[in-house]
Amino acid sequence: MAAVNAVFASPSCSSPLSFPRSSSSYRRSIFASHRPHRSGRQSLSKDHSNRRKNDVVEGVSQKRFPGRGKDDRTYLPSDGSRGDAGLSQSQSQSQSTAFKSIGTQKKDKGMVYDLKEQQADETGKFQDSAFLNAVVKVYCTHTSPDYSLPWQKQRQFTSTGSAFMIGDGKLLTNAHCVEHGTQVKVKRRGDDTKFVAKVLARGIECDIALLSVESEDFWKGAEPLRFGRLPCLQDSVTVVGYPLGGDTISVTKGVVSRIEVTSYAHGSSDLLGIQIDAAINPGNSGGPAFNDHGECIGVAFQVFRSEEAENIGYVIPTTVVSHFLNDYERSGKYTGFPSLGVLLQKLENPALRACLKVSSNEGVLVRRVEPTSPASDVLKEGDVIVSFDGVQVGSEGTVPFRSTERIAFRYLISQKFSGDVAELGIIRDGTYMKVQTILQPRVHLVPYHIEGGQPSYLIIAGLVFTPLSEPLIEEECEDSIGLKLLAKARYSLARFKGEEIVILSQVLANEVNIGYEDMGNQQVMKFNGTPIKNIRHLAHLVDTCKDKYLIFEFEDNFLAVLEREAAAAASPFVLKDYGIPCERSSDLLEPFIDLVEDKQILNQDIGDSPVSNFEIGFDGLLWA
Repeated sequence: MAAVNAVFASPSCSSPLSFPRSSSSYRRSIFASHRPHRSGRQSLSKDHSNRRKNDVVEGVSQKRFPGRGKDDRTYLPSDGSRGDAGLSQSQSQSQSTAFKSIGTQKKDKGMVYDLKEQQADETGKFQDSAFLNAVVKVYCTHTSPDYSLPWQKQRQFTSTGSAFMIGDGKLLTNAHCVEHGTQVKVKRRGDDTKFVAKVLARGIECDIALLSVESEDFWKGAEPLRFGRLPCLQDSVTVVGYPLGGDTISVTKGVVSRIEVTSYAHGSSDLLGIQIDAAINPGNSGGPAFNDHGECIGVAFQVFRSEEAENIGYVIPTTVVSHFLNDYERSGKYTGFPSLGVLLQKLENPALRACLKVSSNEGVLVRRVEPTSPASDVLKEGDVIVSFDGVQVGSEGTVPFRSTERIAFRYLISQKFSGDVAELGIIRDGTYMKVQTILQPRVHLVPYHIEGGQPSYLIIAGLVFTPLSEPLIEEECEDSIGLKLLAKARYSLARFKGEEIVILSQVLANEVNIGYEDMGNQQVMKFNGTPIKNIRHLAHLVDTCKDKYLIFEFEDNFLAVLEREAAAAASPFVLKDYGIPCERSSDLLEPFIDLVEDKQILNQDIGDSPVSNFEIGFDGLLWA
């Protein structure tokens, strides 16, 4: 996926400037909309401006827009003869700690179905295989937030995807298939009845969702699928699902082309992925991929479209699926994939290694540590990481993978769970030492997805404030955001947990705010001289203000001043004129708790490191 180093821009408002975008915006899932009246055409919400016009990575659920013509349990079997994660015997013994989260499969009742032996012998008769009946069609009605008008929702639309049974009353599908879903229904193969499903958990980074169906009728005669091991190159793979082109189940066949850490479009993350050449189309999202033994080896979730490439599809491997399911079993919810929170530089140059007193061809150089990462307490700039839980890290930032392969260092981190402890072997000023750090999910200054589904907002006398987010940038278009704000969104690090970039989204015209009507998408820096930490902090400062004036300081020292009593009196009329039910989102009704009292942190400049592996510009730097 090296070709993903590019920029997505909305076709309707693309900026003439090729501005590097964060991984959330340019790698978010791009749904291909099925248009019944325009056969063979697909509508893409954005495209890359740094690559060829039609080069995109897109999720493969099938959307329809009505009225618009637009349409401690484990699940994964070990690798067996391939060793722990494919390492040699000596490596797997000394490095077993790094791979212990993979685990072995417990065949608990209802969770895993042992396929009949005859199915493995009849690999060519997929149409007669009982395990195809475990693949179901997903119907979802989506109601997405309107980020430009955060007090309301957008018009609902529907999509179809695929899912499959894993037992215990549960189904697996893609997270983007049920994102902002207000109603989810599933239908079994050969059945006319749709059953209501409930979303138990959504893994944004790994693009996996766990569903449950309470109806006993749905599960009559159901035979859950069994997960298989990670495949090898050129292994046969069969993708099953309900893509566009018909209503019945579809089966496509191909081979495994590549296995490596891949960019996940919907999750804006980098996890292990399987590249295949089997056809994957809108509607295939969430469907299983089988090996020749009828075992599920992954979940279809995205494709790569390019004028220079054909038949490049991606499957979420069972190692990632296992992590998601184990995380849900351990915590009762999805907690996410952890991050080390460091920017690393490769050490290929001999002179660079000699300068850092690294005697052998190994290790990666720490160039920056995120302030919100626990690693900031034990690592510092200039350290060289040479091992992770006993696994030696090469000078190109790779580690051994299976018997003859190597894979990106961050693969080891993705095998851990939130709260796990990792042991790092480092060289500091020529001295080797070991340090330990806790791994936690990354804290994003500008979020890729809005938790809870609805953005926060605060309206003060017609001034609409909301946190900056990637969905808002997509909706507003880059050219209306401004370069300074985009630079912070693309290249900034959070200084503390809970920090947000709060912007004045727009001004709802009223007599009280005369002269400010044309303001929009500008960051508010201070309120009455106090630096703004997040939108909750801003709401608290306004609520507790006793001064005569409300003074908002924006980027470039621009001021907006309102008389406090006049603003309070005008606010109800503004809400009535614009049909807004409440002056603030429900989350801002809760009491504000200040977790950051260090004023020196607020006076520091926001970090200027790039936020994505694909925005660094060359292969010498990488995030872990």
